[in-house]
Amino acid sequence: MVNHSVAVVADLGESYGNYVIGDDEALLGLVTASNIACGFHAGDPRVIDATVKECVARGIELGAHPGYPDLVGFGRRLIEASEEEIRTDVLYQIGALDAFARVHGGTISHVAPHGRMGSIAQTDLKHARAITDAVAAYNKDYIVVCQQGVLAEESRKRGLEVAYVFLADRGYGADGWPVARSHPGGLIHDPELIGQRVVQVVTEGTVVTVDGETVPLGHDADVVLLHGDHPQVLENGTRLRAALATAGVRATGLREVLQEKAARAGRV
Repeated sequence: MVNHSVAVVADLGESYGNYVIGDDEALLGLVTASNIACGFHAGDPRVIDATVKECVARGIELGAHPGYPDLVGFGRRLIEASEEEIRTDVLYQIGALDAFARVHGGTISHVAPHGRMGSIAQTDLKHARAITDAVAAYNKDYIVVCQQGVLAEESRKRGLEVAYVFLADRGYGADGWPVARSHPGGLIHDPELIGQRVVQVVTEGTVVTVDGETVPLGHDADVVLLHGDHPQVLENGTRLRAALATAGVRATGLREVLQEKAARAGRV
């Protein structure tokens, strides 16, 4: 597998009130797309407004990043919610981001569920149904960013396009899935290694696991993600972009990546 382009995305807009998380201004110079917190796990109306405005001005694709209502845990704790609660929480957050997108003359391109909600939805049917029902009801043109699994399957059942994500700064296991952050090697701190891994995944479709084994990723890498709260996110992003450029891989918007992918598959 050889990809000629990939979207580079970071989680943005995760500050809240007087609390600043990440360096969005610097990250905006490294990404082609954004996952913007919608106020439940992070972000507030002022942060969302400023983030959307800057993304639109720079031509960076807008993505909704809905999560659990969990500011204290940053959306990384399991919330025992019903399917209806998950569906309406996701719908509420998409609508909030879309309001700011419209005001600033932009449009949402994708939805990328955040944190614990997003990881559970890869294997749990209740979460996958709730998230995809919300997206499909609001706008079937939105792309669902996820990994291979139940969320991708439920997205396609509802006529939603899927983009597969590789977590650039996370360690992977032999099953082709990210290991827990608490697992040895679960969070990668070497910018050089992050760049090498991303190029390998994008161009070869394989990943080196936390145990040093090279295994198939199991899905395409349409988009590579940098976590905005990673302590070395700027160094990681700078090295990642340099590594892609050296390998001849173009960093571009997510919709363009999927159009090129479809063209190579002979579908357009």
